[in-house]
Amino acid sequence: MKRPGKKAATDRSFVIALSRGLDVLRAFRPNDGLLGNQEIAARTNLPKPTVSRLTYTLTKLGYLMPVPRFEKYQLAPAAMALGYAALANLGVRHLSEPFREQLMRETGGAVAIGARDRLSMIYFGQSRNGVVNVQLDVGSRIPIATTAMGRAYIWALPDEERVALLRELRDHYGSRWPKMRDGIERSGETVAKYGFAISAGEWQDDVHAVGVALKLNDGTGPYAVNCGAPAFRFTEDRLRTDVGPRLVAMVRTIEAALGGVAPQPTKQSNSKQTTNKENSKKLKPGGKVAKVAEGIRQPSSS
Repeated sequence: MKRPGKKAATDRSFVIALSRGLDVLRAFRPNDGLLGNQEIAARTNLPKPTVSRLTYTLTKLGYLMPVPRFEKYQLAPAAMALGYAALANLGVRHLSEPFREQLMRETGGAVAIGARDRLSMIYFGQSRNGVVNVQLDVGSRIPIATTAMGRAYIWALPDEERVALLRELRDHYGSRWPKMRDGIERSGETVAKYGFAISAGEWQDDVHAVGVALKLNDGTGPYAVNCGAPAFRFTEDRLRTDVGPRLVAMVRTIEAALGGVAPQPTKQSNSKQTTNKENSKKLKPGGKVAKVAEGIRQPSSS
């Protein structure tokens, strides 16, 4: 988990103590159960004495519950209430559920909707039937760089925000970044051409998925939706010609229902057709995808 950067440290409006307290709460992951100060310190990169003071304070405020027998903590109802309140206010989660369920039945894949959480995407809605080996649920995090959902999100960002995120990813992953960067560049081309991103065994070896960004006009998001299944069920050909176009159509319908982008006719991707002429231009040398790719390789200094 990243600590506040130099800019945050010099921002007089930024409360570092609050940031660190929230980092402690964020250290708890689905299915974790109990965490001790040493485990929290390792996950947050905070000194153990600082973590001890933070867990004491959060316990007094009712956000953590101590378990003296094990000298550890678990999230208390007050902390969970924050998450449930956030979910309750996400109208897109409730409205998308019947569409997600329908796509799950039609394709046999698991369908989820998520939003960015630093360098991850966090699920806040999911429809699954047990076909995917990876057990994910609401609150689960997946990496932005290697997943279809994350890549769809990346290419939905304005150029300036995208380059900033890619710079963060590069700094975070170090020597692993070039391979991830290449996958992100390829996904930019598929998003421009077909409207969806693909991750075929790049996050989990035996999981193939497509992802589509969901944009609303209320200033929230962007969000992203994915549909995935074991590789033998979702071959790359099926992702391109069947699952991907279905996911695009579903997302456009949800956007229209929520007053976002008007739905556009979707085309099957089996005859070099693109969603529109503008997207075709993006694939040409010097086009938008190519220019952003250059930015990924040599990000400008901040």
